[in-house]
Amino acid sequence: MRTRAAVVYGLNQRFEVKEVELADPADTEVLVHLVASGVCHSDYHHITGDQIARLPMIFGHEGAGVVERVGSKVTHVKPGDHVVMSYLPSCGTCRWCTAGQTNLCDLGAHTVTGPQLDGTYRFRDDDGVELGQFCLVSTFSEWTVVPGQSVVKVQPHHRLERACLVACGVTTGVGTAIYRGGVRPGEDVMVFGVGGIGMNIVQGARIAGARRIIACDVEDWKLDKAKGFGATHTVNPKERDPVEYAMELTWGVGVDRAYEAIASPETIGQAVRALRKGGTAAVVGLTRHDQPDIPVNPSDFVLWQKTLTGSLNGGCNPRNDIPAMLAMWESGLLDLDGLVTREYRLEQINEAYEDLLAGRNIRGVIRYEWADGGVPA
Repeated sequence: MRTRAAVVYGLNQRFEVKEVELADPADTEVLVHLVASGVCHSDYHHITGDQIARLPMIFGHEGAGVVERVGSKVTHVKPGDHVVMSYLPSCGTCRWCTAGQTNLCDLGAHTVTGPQLDGTYRFRDDDGVELGQFCLVSTFSEWTVVPGQSVVKVQPHHRLERACLVACGVTTGVGTAIYRGGVRPGEDVMVFGVGGIGMNIVQGARIAGARRIIACDVEDWKLDKAKGFGATHTVNPKERDPVEYAMELTWGVGVDRAYEAIASPETIGQAVRALRKGGTAAVVGLTRHDQPDIPVNPSDFVLWQKTLTGSLNGGCNPRNDIPAMLAMWESGLLDLDGLVTREYRLEQINEAYEDLLAGRNIRGVIRYEWADGGVPA
């Protein structure tokens, strides 16, 4: 079949929106008609070479849509079901899955290699060039074929143009605060960078019962926005040293938990220094695969017993946590609508990334169609 998709052919090249050929799903795969896809910075890191991926590739990993067709061995979804993508498929049988760490499933090694799990490709352009699928899902395509392990069935009343955010940004942010960072009621929290991930860490910390939530960002409008998601204090590092601010606010003790959603050496170092004795800092932002050393004194770990950890998809189990977080949205605990700064047509994808890189968006969303069958203006 034919589908519109956004293809990147080489490092630092722009998206080319074009019609391409999409093969039928294999026995264990699912054909999905996308309704919406979030615009995430992680894709861009692979376009610039900060992270390694096989190009050419159709990017996009934060999507939601409707199942059109399933392979003969797929039993957990059927045509017509509403689904949210899981950009980290889980086999259910490897060491990590059986230990409850499905976000670390061995299948994750396939997410940037290009082909599907069986080593073959589903997308080709009109010149016969095989096009890789980012995270095996390629949600920057109106139609896509994905592994059965990569779709999570959700309730049909959830609006998919917002539910798509729970595929990555929301699970990563909220999960980091609750699971990987382990916020406890009454604790003090600091979040470095309140974009699409950091804003969800803020609301995750609020849900977990944090006392103070300090949002740190260079964009004042994002800091103002963070207050609506639960931030009790804000600091712009252009105006004041964020570590000094955290120490002053906590009477020299430091925060219990610090979350770094930028992944620069400077801000990782700041997150560690802002901690109290025995505190935990979690790095969430994606950066260069050859990132230089971070400015952290080993004595912080030995003498102050601080912990520096990482967070992949917030430590979430997508099959459980995607429906759970959508239920939290339904109950009013989570705000998804407030995350979306602007919606775009697929043809505007380069503009969407320009806005993201310029700091103009919390989250942009590519809309493939409206409820009435139209598309964004």
